[in-house]
Amino acid sequence: MRGEQQVEAALKSYEDVDSWKTVIFLYNAALKEVGTKLEILNDEFQHVHKYNPIEHIKTRIKTPESIVKKLKRYGYETSIENMVRYINDIAGVRLICSFTSDIYRLAEMIGNQSDLKVLSIKDYIKNPKESGYKSYHMLVSVPIFLSDSVVDTKVEIQIRTIAMDFWASLEHKIYYKFEGNAPEYISRDLRECAKMVSELDEKMLSLNEAIQECILQEETRDNMDDVLEHVIGTRKSQPKLRAKA
Repeated sequence: MRGEQQVEAALKSYEDVDSWKTVIFLYNAALKEVGTKLEILNDEFQHVHKYNPIEHIKTRIKTPESIVKKLKRYGYETSIENMVRYINDIAGVRLICSFTSDIYRLAEMIGNQSDLKVLSIKDYIKNPKESGYKSYHMLVSVPIFLSDSVVDTKVEIQIRTIAMDFWASLEHKIYYKFEGNAPEYISRDLRECAKMVSELDEKMLSLNEAIQECILQEETRDNMDDVLEHVIGTRKSQPKLRAKA
């Protein structure tokens, strides 16, 4: 509630600027803050583990039309106040990963950021939607430091695999094509595809783990070979002692 009050107070303080432009400015600033944090985390992971958990980062601000539709669907009047208070995904960041294990790893890293406050979590991977939709949603607030105030602004972070994102993109197009009332056979086929996506993710994760195990074993063998070569080389270099007559 504190963040919502701050946003509303910030709107009132900008008397010479349109309220809509001001609130969008805040959400754009929040996207920049979160985006920078995620890029730094990804770079650090590459530096330490020689591996990038994030394949792609996508950001977006909801269009005015989408915000109005959502407010009406929730039964609220169209206003800046209701928009800030009730629409949590105006600013959105989507992280695309290769493997499901990356999703929870990233979620933990994000949750450990001291200046990000996690407001809510929805795990649609462990608990998929009826449609088959899978993704990991985090609602966070990030402080935006203005010239005369600090405003906590909400950002929704979605984390999913490449396969989940492909499925969700298709479902989104169908949802808007049929305005949420797709024929049953299409919904049924989508659910079947969601199962195939889950099986693919599980198989790819298992394959990756097998590959990493092979690499570890190969590195262990190489290290042992290096040790043996060092020991043998040391022995050869030692002077031979003459036997006493």
